[in-house]
Amino acid sequence: MLVLVKLFVLSTSTKILSIHRLCVLCIGQIPLYGSSVTAADAGLLSTLTLSQTTVSWFLKTPDGSSAAGVGVILPYTSADPVPGACNQEFPLEIDPNIYLQYNLFETTITFAPANIGYGRGESPPACDVDTDSSTRWRLVYELYQYFLPEGDLSEQSLISSLERAANVQNMQDNGRKVVSLSSHDRTQFSFSSLPGQGVIFSVIVRDPVLNTSASYIPVHTYACSFNSTLDGCSDLGRVSSKVFFTVMGLAGLFVCFVGHRFFKCELFCMGFCFMAFIFFVLITTTTTLEYDIRLALTALMGVVGGVAMVMSWWRFGSVMACVLVVGLILGFLISSIAFFTPLGDIPIFHNDVVFWVVFACIMVFVPLFFIRWPREGNIITCGVVGGYAVVLAVNAYTYTSLSYITLDVLKRLLNHNFSRAFISVPLQDIDFIMITVWVVLGVSGIVMQLYREKSRPFFPPSPYVMWKQERERRKTNVLDPSHHKPSLSARILGRIRQLTQRTEPAGETTPLLF
Repeated sequence: MLVLVKLFVLSTSTKILSIHRLCVLCIGQIPLYGSSVTAADAGLLSTLTLSQTTVSWFLKTPDGSSAAGVGVILPYTSADPVPGACNQEFPLEIDPNIYLQYNLFETTITFAPANIGYGRGESPPACDVDTDSSTRWRLVYELYQYFLPEGDLSEQSLISSLERAANVQNMQDNGRKVVSLSSHDRTQFSFSSLPGQGVIFSVIVRDPVLNTSASYIPVHTYACSFNSTLDGCSDLGRVSSKVFFTVMGLAGLFVCFVGHRFFKCELFCMGFCFMAFIFFVLITTTTTLEYDIRLALTALMGVVGGVAMVMSWWRFGSVMACVLVVGLILGFLISSIAFFTPLGDIPIFHNDVVFWVVFACIMVFVPLFFIRWPREGNIITCGVVGGYAVVLAVNAYTYTSLSYITLDVLKRLLNHNFSRAFISVPLQDIDFIMITVWVVLGVSGIVMQLYREKSRPFFPPSPYVMWKQERERRKTNVLDPSHHKPSLSARILGRIRQLTQRTEPAGETTPLLF
């Protein structure tokens, strides 16, 4: 009985979480400013008076229609921190909600600071005092992420996942702690947007003096809209993207196994990737064209870049220049992989200058390393880059986190504020399968090409250079029988002369000079 009474006499909070529809949660039957909140993940915290034994909340949808949801009631003791009790920005006096905004690049969460706990009937401690160790400045905030199953947008999956993030203990057991903050840090953080990937964000505030904790209202996002007819969650796999990346995957498979043997085809593919990436960044930052138009123009410029790279090799025959471009592509991919790991979330790399300097150093080091072994470097690039192209082709049909290896770098190039975003993504079953496929393709392609090319010349000669050398050889080598052959123009004139003599009518004379 004492436990039951204690449960009622202490502060209690409840959270009502809607699936894909905004709901209004209010203290009274009529939503009023300061006593109601409208959100897909909404929660209210009510402090009970000395004689109060019950509390009521009301839930409604703005348009009056039904909405699926789950409600959880959490009791807080007087020793527990009070989430959002030091709110100075949002409408509620005590606001335990987490406010979430997202775009193509980043997802930002914001929450109000908490205060230390206090007993029923007592005045809350001041929020702006920093002289007493018992104030809220001793509180610590922990940000958690919980990833839903990849590619699963169902309500059942979301509801079961929310149950795993409903309170402090569940979130600690199932979620991933991203960062810890002190009370002096800014209560706003950014994460990399993962369209189509469900994520639940939660904040746990701790009182290290009393060893207590409390949870804010968890908030979820798929970084896409369920109501939009364009760019909605159900329209993530565009036909244009599928065609583009399928062709890239087939070309990558070809390059992975026989790229070095068919050197001109490899140069075209590498030149395509190099020019397409640069042009997509330029056209995205300078125009507001639709995605399909940008993708078509990117493909067109990629073809131009591929042809230009092949023609430059055909005309000048500089193998090292071509291998340098190929090595830069491998360096870009290796550097992207390095920052895809937890290394990318180290605070020092949230500085753009530090990030791009280190990224460029890794990128440039790779082709310089393979200058001594250009053929081996070219074959390794074929295996690694070709295998990753296959991974991107699979990503066009089913979600895989490996696409964010290069996508995070692209986001950082296109969005100046992306540097402060956390870029952690989940690695689930499909990702481990694709990593295995990538490794098998890369290793088998590299081994096969090294074995087939070991007795061949390092690189095929340039056709133009060969023709030019042959021409010079014929001009200077008098012992060469071809040196004594008439020139091409003389042979053409002689042939015309023979044909003219054969077709002259009888009785006509042949001119003395022809």
